[in-house]
Amino acid sequence: MRAVFVDASPGLAAIAERLHRPDEGELVVNRDPDITPEQLPALLGDAAVAIIDHTTLPTAIARQCRELKHVVFLGTGARSYMNPEELAEAGIQVHIIKGYGDTAVAECAFALMWAAAKGFAEMDRGMRAGNWLRTETMQLTGKTLGLVGFGGIAAEMARLARGAGMRVLAWNRTPKAHPGVDFVALETLLAESQVVSLHLLLTDETRGFLSRARIQAMRDGAILINTARGAIVDEAAMLDALASGKLAHAGLDVFEIEPLPADHPLTQVPNVTLSAHSAFRTPEASDNLIQAALDHCRRIAADIG
Repeated sequence: MRAVFVDASPGLAAIAERLHRPDEGELVVNRDPDITPEQLPALLGDAAVAIIDHTTLPTAIARQCRELKHVVFLGTGARSYMNPEELAEAGIQVHIIKGYGDTAVAECAFALMWAAAKGFAEMDRGMRAGNWLRTETMQLTGKTLGLVGFGGIAAEMARLARGAGMRVLAWNRTPKAHPGVDFVALETLLAESQVVSLHLLLTDETRGFLSRARIQAMRDGAILINTARGAIVDEAAMLDALASGKLAHAGLDVFEIEPLPADHPLTQVPNVTLSAHSAFRTPEASDNLIQAALDHCRRIAADIG
């Protein structure tokens, strides 16, 4: 079985080549992370498996990849880059990878929460411009953190927050229980939380989930953290809430458009802290990610064989 890692960054390419075993079949690692969708059919050739990190795979392009039967997407947000249902109809199965970076992403969300509460980004920008900017900040100890969606990342976030002396609320679409976490109605969570952190997968049901009405239902002066997917939030409503003070601050690692354009309104808003969809980028998470992708390839090969 031939597999192609179509858009490997230098770091992920090195990990894939280190972890791949020669007796497992051919793995081609394409070290051009900027490959375009139109180039994929030629690159894949007769490969049965495509490993994809961030390249869009339109269904029409996938149909041109004559032997493609499996896509291993490096993460959980495949829907941002392809349509799994359409690909399934074309005979191509999409595999996602969960849990590889739970700790890394939770640490990023936790860091964004603290940076937002303390106004570090705004003070840093001001001081670099020659202004001795001092801001009123929030003390997080004793405050309430609301987790919207509760999987592995949210569980890690809860662990960190409880260690910092925070009360932790959570809402999940299906019933769950977790030590030290109070599961409540979404309306209760929004009304009582000084910090709301999003941990939902992006689906048709969750697109725009944090709507204008739900933002208005949040506690005045709350902090919003998003390390999930940008499209989960009504971006225009969030910008309005930041401008009015309804939201005190937003810490964002994900955006509707990525990379974030230089002239995007979020780059002009003072009360935001931005990171470049890098929450999962740690050596530990990257090793876990590529190992899981190769494990998928091994199972696929075993099924074919």
